[in-house]
Amino acid sequence: MLKKISQLFGAQDMTTGRPMKSLIRFALPLIIGNFAQQMYATVDSIVVGRYIGDEALSAIGTSMPVVNLLLVIFMAIATGAGIMVAQYFGAKDKESLSKSVGNALTLVTLSSLAITVIGVSFAGSLLRLTNTPAETYDIAKDYLTVIFWGILGTGLYNIASGILRGLGNSIFPLLTLLLASLLNTALDIWMVGDLGWGVAGAAVATIVSQAVSAVLCLLKLGTMKESVEINRDTLKPDLKFASQLFRLGVPAGITQAIFSMSMVLVQSLTNSMGYRVVTCTTAVMRIDGFAVMPSFTFGMAVATFVGQNIGANRMDRVDLGTRDAVKLSLATQVVLVSLILLFGGNLIRMFTTTEEIIRLGTRQMRILAPGYLAMAMSQVFGGIMRGAGDTMPSMWISLITTTCVRVPVAYGLAYLTRSPANPNGAPESIFYSLLLSWFTGAVANYLWYRRGTWKTKSLVKHAQPVQASGS
Repeated sequence: MLKKISQLFGAQDMTTGRPMKSLIRFALPLIIGNFAQQMYATVDSIVVGRYIGDEALSAIGTSMPVVNLLLVIFMAIATGAGIMVAQYFGAKDKESLSKSVGNALTLVTLSSLAITVIGVSFAGSLLRLTNTPAETYDIAKDYLTVIFWGILGTGLYNIASGILRGLGNSIFPLLTLLLASLLNTALDIWMVGDLGWGVAGAAVATIVSQAVSAVLCLLKLGTMKESVEINRDTLKPDLKFASQLFRLGVPAGITQAIFSMSMVLVQSLTNSMGYRVVTCTTAVMRIDGFAVMPSFTFGMAVATFVGQNIGANRMDRVDLGTRDAVKLSLATQVVLVSLILLFGGNLIRMFTTTEEIIRLGTRQMRILAPGYLAMAMSQVFGGIMRGAGDTMPSMWISLITTTCVRVPVAYGLAYLTRSPANPNGAPESIFYSLLLSWFTGAVANYLWYRRGTWKTKSLVKHAQPVQASGS
């Protein structure tokens, strides 16, 4: 029994055993963990919408694209670290693994401090650039300022949990997220409902909970000395490992930057349609976060699976894992799409009691529903390429789907659907553009995967592939 518990909380070697079993064992706690993480933003929105009102909910929705734009550096470092950790762990290279982890933690700490200074100093200016409605500007600024003061905890949690997952340990990040999610919910109700701190209370609840998660994950990493060493030498910046981190992570960072910038541009269009449309969009995108979560999760799981098996020179298992990941992701999304079509209106009612917003939100979710199947395919094939170390295709695909599809289509449809009732365009234009970008991304990721160049991008070089041994 003690051995099984130790295995559950330790690093998971995905280079042996049935690929389907490995993926499920790794992804299931990851799905629950991502669910808990998504609950941070959702609980904030529900509590704020119910206790304060639609204007406050709109303010949180206006703030999030600005936050995401400044968190691009975290995405870059986390992606590079995840690839390096998975491949060096698969190759059983403890020294390189430890230096990769140490450099990642140091870079995240330094970048968090820079983001805090920039975010706190320019929160108001960033909100004005997105045409934030006057009714919600002051509330949104308060929320943003608090979030940026606590960004170090967010950065350290994301990188530490990502490193643990790269080691195959998705159980411990799950437990910390469940604990932090419960803490966030309790603090939200207390600070917003009882103390009357408004949206600033929701922001404080979020950053405190994420700081707790960060500390727990860092403590766990410190105990995994059989796999990784964290000390003064490994934390000291090393040009070789820092450059590898950025080489692998910068394309993902650019991808996130493009995506975040497109979100800012689309948010600006949404803001021009009034705070009720912003409130509706905020509620829909909170639900959307849960709907896309399984796709992102299986994309992360297959990236770790591919990274470890390429590091171990097991390309035969990569092919088997690809087929299993596609099956799992599509099956999960079919269930979720069915639930969205059946219960969309009830889900929107969790955030608001305004019938106009509920009706609009239900229509928006029905527009997005088929796109979740495309998202399932896109994330799996993109995850395979990222796990192999081929991160450039995701950057180019993101560039195409956002700059050539989503933003132009959103503004174009808004222009064509202007009317006395909607002088700045129909709200549906925002979601049709998102749907089209998802399908475009799915097709592009699949075609690049079929091209096969990702198979040559491994950090760990091998002379001959290891032959299958019945697993």
